[in-house]
Amino acid sequence: MRMKIPFGTISVTEKSKKIIAGLLESNRLSSGKYVREFEKRFAIHVGTKEAIAVSSGTDAVALALAVLYEFGAKRGDEIIVPALSFPATGNAVLQAGFTPSFVDIDRKTLNIDPLKIEDVITEKTKAILPVHLMGKPADMDIINDIAKKYNLYLLEDAAEAHGAVYRGRNVGTLGDMAAYSLYIAHIITTVEGGIVTTDNSDFAEILRSLRSHGRACKCESCVLNTASAYCTKRFKYDTDIRFVFERIGFSAKMNELEAAIGIGNLDLYDEILQKRRENLYYLLEEFKKFHSYLSTIEKEPYEEIGPHALPMIVQEEAKFTRDQLVNGLEKKGIDTRTLFSSMPTQCPGFNFLGYKEGDFPNAEYIGNNGIHIGVHQDIDRKGCDYIIDAVEEFLLKD
Repeated sequence: MRMKIPFGTISVTEKSKKIIAGLLESNRLSSGKYVREFEKRFAIHVGTKEAIAVSSGTDAVALALAVLYEFGAKRGDEIIVPALSFPATGNAVLQAGFTPSFVDIDRKTLNIDPLKIEDVITEKTKAILPVHLMGKPADMDIINDIAKKYNLYLLEDAAEAHGAVYRGRNVGTLGDMAAYSLYIAHIITTVEGGIVTTDNSDFAEILRSLRSHGRACKCESCVLNTASAYCTKRFKYDTDIRFVFERIGFSAKMNELEAAIGIGNLDLYDEILQKRRENLYYLLEEFKKFHSYLSTIEKEPYEEIGPHALPMIVQEEAKFTRDQLVNGLEKKGIDTRTLFSSMPTQCPGFNFLGYKEGDFPNAEYIGNNGIHIGVHQDIDRKGCDYIIDAVEEFLLKD
């Protein structure tokens, strides 16, 4: 029997619906107490002191980078990023006013090749931005050593890495800041949205300013927003602090409706994570029999992969193309996504940076030959077996 396996899903709890109904009744929809609650709970969940909610995962990266201007960075300075990622990573670097300096990836892990990072470090380099692609942790020990050696900031792009663990520590706690996406396809979602985690209270204060146009008004919890009470700081500059702008900022606040959905997802987090991880690890084990034609990531003993999706890479020995594989899976009702592209050489928007095809052979290979499919909580074991059977049938037919 033909099944339908969508790439993603969303869980909206009864608690979230009740909060949303109350918000609609009250007309208090902009960032307020539920955003603060979501931030506090997300920080506890990751294991950091601070979490600052914003309007998207891209904004989370861009604002985290923009913090660096307060600590000596200049516009045009360089940020090291992997060549392979969803374009949001490179876009955010540019939107923050920096220049991305790309490094090829390791085809086995899909993450930045740490042995190639030092080759691109210059006196203009200010930070390393590894991406935990598909939820698989980057090699953070080596990357941290390099960052310390060259006195660079380390920011994690953890967009897909909810629940990932590296050598006993949660992803999101392994650098100066980490940026998460809260888009629909992710384990914790607010529909749209993003969030930055950090242990640095100074960074957190700047982030709260940056997300609201660079305002001087940047308390963790706003008295005026939550209770219409008197604010003792409001006229500290002899004018309304809400209209003093200390830095170039963004318009990137999360609203209360989004936070309400996120709070419900945090309630379900353990259940969702366990189900998705069971699906991913089961599929990874079963896919070993396809390794001659399709490769995927592997779980190392020292890590837990954030179960975002299952990647598949068509190998050189295969007698079929990625598009043929996609067509075969889609005919079976299995929704697919390409496994991103080499940003500097396969995404035309980055052409102005001057890279050429062949500069990042591993990223380019994945860009031409990789796909990924969902492992979400609405897929049961029968669905996983359906995926395996569909792939096997395609390979035998081909």
